[in-house]
Amino acid sequence: MTADIRTLLRTYVALLRAEQWLKNAFVFIALIFARRFTDGDAVVSVLVAAVVFCALASAMYITNDLHDVDEDRHHPQKRRRPIAAGLVAPRSARRVRAGLLVAALVGSAALGASFSLVAAAYIVLNVAYSYRLKRIALVDVMVIAAGYVLRVVGGAVAIPVPVTPWLLVTSMLLALFLALGKRRNELVVLGSEAATHRAALAQYTPELLDQLIAVVTSSTVIAYSLYAMDRAVAEQLGTPWLPLTIPLVLFGVFRYLYLIHRHQGGGDPTMALIRDRPLLASVALWSLFVVALIAS
Repeated sequence: MTADIRTLLRTYVALLRAEQWLKNAFVFIALIFARRFTDGDAVVSVLVAAVVFCALASAMYITNDLHDVDEDRHHPQKRRRPIAAGLVAPRSARRVRAGLLVAALVGSAALGASFSLVAAAYIVLNVAYSYRLKRIALVDVMVIAAGYVLRVVGGAVAIPVPVTPWLLVTSMLLALFLALGKRRNELVVLGSEAATHRAALAQYTPELLDQLIAVVTSSTVIAYSLYAMDRAVAEQLGTPWLPLTIPLVLFGVFRYLYLIHRHQGGGDPTMALIRDRPLLASVALWSLFVVALIAS
């Protein structure tokens, strides 16, 4: 493979923001907590759902980059994005987006009408976010959280299994926690120029975001703890030992807060997870323990 081809591949991987596909791990939550991870057909369906969400997410990132190209060119980090940097022409980006949407449409159709509705809702939500909602404080983070919840719902209807209110609430709160941490990082790192890069940041202050993060952090930990200790959940999952995973959740939340406040991290939750070994270890151990407890 020549250097030119490698450079081209890296450019298009950056256009797709493939590292952000890690967020689609939320698609697997219902599979795990419904105890269907030993069901081959269910696993295949959820894998297809995850691929669909990867395609949709990349298509929506391209939509956002096309819309914000002028603003991104004045941003210290975003100006390196392929469209803003002039590495990918808008026409080429639109063709890639069209291909991704066609692939997502085919995958959604294979998973049925219910999943297709979830996928359509995800598209509508993200287009509205790119063109308007991301400029409205509080609404912006609620929309981001809704995107995570739709991933959970999508994974559930793909099998299909019912989605419990506990999982929806906990997923939404965790997503809000990540979104608020991202906004705080942007506000602190960009400083006086924050409002010029993202309109909603002009309506936030570090103090307000700290208050919101405190509320959501407490709510997330409490919601998961109540879920883990619920007798009905213990009967459903076939194990009374899920509360043993609460310390790992606490550590993961505390570690992310530490990154936000001490190292100006959290601007990109996905990259924080990839790069921070303690945070990655806590998530990996939690996942292994949950699967082991449910499978035992």
